[in-house]
Amino acid sequence: MVLESLASEPAKALIFFRWLEESGMFKQDGATYNAMARVLGREDSIDRFWKLVGDMRNAGFEMEFETFVKVLGRFCKRRMVKDAVELYEFAMTGVNKPTVQCCVFLLRKVAAGKELDMDLFLRVLKVFTGSGNLLTDSMADAVLKTLTSVGRTGEWNKVLKEMEDCGFVAGGNLQSKIAYRLGAAGNKEQAHEFMNRIEASRSSPDRKTWDSLIEGHCVAGNLDKAFESFKEIVEKEGVASAGYSFDVLMNSYCQMNRAVDASKILCRLVNEKKLKPWHSTYKLLVTKLLVQGGFTDALNILGLMRTHGFPPFTDPFIEHLSKSGSGNAAALFLKAMTSKRFPSTSMFLCMFEAFFKNGRHEEAQNFLSKCPRYIRNHADVLNLFCSMNSKEAASSGMLAA
Repeated sequence: MVLESLASEPAKALIFFRWLEESGMFKQDGATYNAMARVLGREDSIDRFWKLVGDMRNAGFEMEFETFVKVLGRFCKRRMVKDAVELYEFAMTGVNKPTVQCCVFLLRKVAAGKELDMDLFLRVLKVFTGSGNLLTDSMADAVLKTLTSVGRTGEWNKVLKEMEDCGFVAGGNLQSKIAYRLGAAGNKEQAHEFMNRIEASRSSPDRKTWDSLIEGHCVAGNLDKAFESFKEIVEKEGVASAGYSFDVLMNSYCQMNRAVDASKILCRLVNEKKLKPWHSTYKLLVTKLLVQGGFTDALNILGLMRTHGFPPFTDPFIEHLSKSGSGNAAALFLKAMTSKRFPSTSMFLCMFEAFFKNGRHEEAQNFLSKCPRYIRNHADVLNLFCSMNSKEAASSGMLAA
């Protein structure tokens, strides 16, 4: 078509278009109007473009979808966002309405603009929903990702509120995603505002959303905020389903070398709120306490494990004590691991063997002196010490020779 061949010279194309119209040699139709619109849809002829599309509609012709997409893309590429929004509004009042994908594309362009123009954003939302369309989770997620990509996570709540005012209700999965991302990005106040707004809408956040928020705070290293959120959900819903988020919380405290603080939190919640941590949470905490100098706290945790019906977690204690613990500490450990007066003889033997394996014969003797008489006189214990003494004597003899 002649008009499209003049695309690089919109003024000449328009003169030719008007000449044809006025000469009566050719009657304009929808195809020629759309071709002319595609030529004029650019920054240096924007006023002519708007006049033409107005004339086109007055003449009873509609903008084709192909024309809309081409001009919209050009406007957005040249950062003519206001004109892009006006074009969208124009197209949505016509017969050939833009698709949902076009709306998402435009919302993302507004979100990524030099400045976030909430007036333009709201105009797109109102036109879209005013045509009977519903805003979906995938649309909101796409916009939030764009905001994040341009460093505007702090604007999430503002955008979400506008969407909610236009009828949007985030599903549970998206709520969880948002809570996690806000927490993980370190936006504590934004996360708090988001949760409050969900509650104000009479659709309280579900457990998964709270868990995600706590996990996000932990990822950002905001442990105090994570603990506050955990306490809040415990007050609201109790401890029955708190295992996952508590495990995340304890893990994060341990990673920050705060295992002792974690153990105090656990003890308090177990005693005051009747929390029952997972077995894996107990095991993690015991292991980290021993590494981080919390032997006494680890013994307390061992006792709580026992009251919750979990088997004694002895391996990390034996490893720790055999390498750097004292005979006195070993005696305290064996006493703490059982509700009976003393644990089985096999446990004493394991402890002796571990001391010997690490070459700590003196501590093995010290530990032996703390043991009850029946252990000190037990045949297996005596045989073990005799065997070790014989090996030691043989080794000394070889060195002397």
